[in-house]
This record gives sequence, C-alpha cells and structure tokens, in this order.
Amino acid sequence: MRTTLGTPGVDGLADVAGVLRDWQDDTSPLQLHPGDLGWFWRFGAEATAAAVRVWGRGGAIAAVGLLDGPELLRLTVAPEMWRDAELARQVAADAAHPERGILPAGTVSVETPTGTAVQEAFSEVGWATGESWTPLTRDLTDPVPDPGVRVEIVRPATVADFTAVHRSAFGSGRFTDDRWRAMSTGVPFADARCLLLYDGHGAAVAGVTVWSAGAGRPGLIEPLGVHADHHGHGHGRAACLAAASALRELGGSSVQVCTPTARTAAVATYRSAGFRRLPERLDRTRADRG
Repeated sequence: MRTTLGTPGVDGLADVAGVLRDWQDDTSPLQLHPGDLGWFWRFGAEATAAAVRVWGRGGAIAAVGLLDGPELLRLTVAPEMWRDAELARQVAADAAHPERGILPAGTVSVETPTGTAVQEAFSEVGWATGESWTPLTRDLTDPVPDPGVRVEIVRPATVADFTAVHRSAFGSGRFTDDRWRAMSTGVPFADARCLLLYDGHGAAVAGVTVWSAGAGRPGLIEPLGVHADHHGHGHGRAACLAAASALRELGGSSVQVCTPTARTAAVATYRSAGFRRLPERLDRTRADRG
C-alpha cells in the first residue's frame, strides 16, 4: 500500500494531536507526545503546522514527525506499524533526501523511539549514533508526596512570573509572555497545566508545564526549570513532584520526561523525585559530507 508524505496545515493539527494522544502507552518506549506539539505551539499555529510532517497509508496517519529546529526531526509511528519495514525505509529515505523538504543537507539528526524499525532503517543507510538521551518515568498509581512548597496553576496575572522563571532557568530570552499566550491557544493545551512554585518568601522559584494524553495514558513534563537565583534548595525535586501530582489529577497513568544524558544533575533530580531511569536512547545523525 502506497505511503504518502505531507504537512497537515493548521486545520489538520487537531488530527495530528489526536493520533499522538492515542498512540501513548506505558508499555512502549517514550515517543513523540502531543505535549511536544503543544510546547512547539509557542511559535504559533502556522509555524507548528509547517514543522510537522505526516506519513499516511490507506487514509490513516502512519507516522508523525516534528522538526524541532531545522536540523532535528523527532518522529514516531503508529503502534501497529512499529516494526513495519516498508514504512521505515520510506521514512528514512524521505528524511535523508533534502529535496523532499524535511531535513537540509549537512549534519542533521533524527530522534525515534527505541526498538522501532525506523530507528534501524537509519542505521542501515549509514547514519551514526548521535546524542544520548535519558528517558525517565514515574508511576502515578499511588498518591504523590507533597512537594513542600506553594504551587499555583499559572493564570493570566502570573504569566510574566512564569516566563521570567523559564528565561532565567534556561539562560534564554526567547520564551516571552506572547509566546506563552500563543502556546495556550494550541489544541494540546486543553490537557495541560503550567505550574509556578514559590518559596517561603513568596518568590517564584521554579516552573513546569505538564501535558496530559488523557486518562490511563502517560503524561509529559516539557519543560521544567528552576530560577538561576534559587538553585540548590530542592526546588527542582519539588517541581517534579508538583508535575506528577498534577498529571495524576488529570488521570495520567504515569509521568514521563526525557533529558540529555550529559545533564547528570537533571537526571539526579528526577531520580530523587521517584522517577525510574529507562535505557538511554541515541539519536541517529548524518555527518556533514562537505
């Protein structure tokens, strides 16, 4: 059966978010989540649609890719096609040829779930292993311990505090109030919460956004940050617990996160909040041939 490649357009983003939601499963390795789409939405609906690639087969979505920057494609496939070799070869070929409008020439990377035929297809055509990522998960069957600090859901009046924490945490000025507002209009944000944590003096010290995929499915943390002036006081662990608690209230079966393996302090923070470390995942990278 023929596999087609296209972009969804703004009107098709709800369908893409819906299939990503349906594909989430605790028995599968961490994969592209509707929350990843929701976080990208801070750049606006048009930019989000332009960054999405959809492979279709038989009138159904078979695979979804998100260009998380011009040189990184993050993708996943429908559960029933996890080991579909034909689809895997098609996706790898489309990503490898710049004229097909996904990745440019030069050094580029692809992120795929561990164990998929797609991941293997990139290795078969000579793409090397790239950056190492550490997925972590925490089961939400039992109640989550209290984070020990005041936690509030971000409202319009506290957006500026939330974005300021984020800019400080990541050393970047790109996450503005306007971008938060754009993110909040996205389809996935209906199942999301932005949380702001305060210390005993009333200072905003950490922020985290959680994305639900619905009851009985794993939710996602993306992103979590501690204000640069408030490191070393356990606020990262508190934010992890607040995120887990919020997702449990939303009906999530577990909470997931993925962080670069090189960020050992971040991995340790999640572990301290009861997250279980999963096997590392390696990007597939094509080196610059020039």
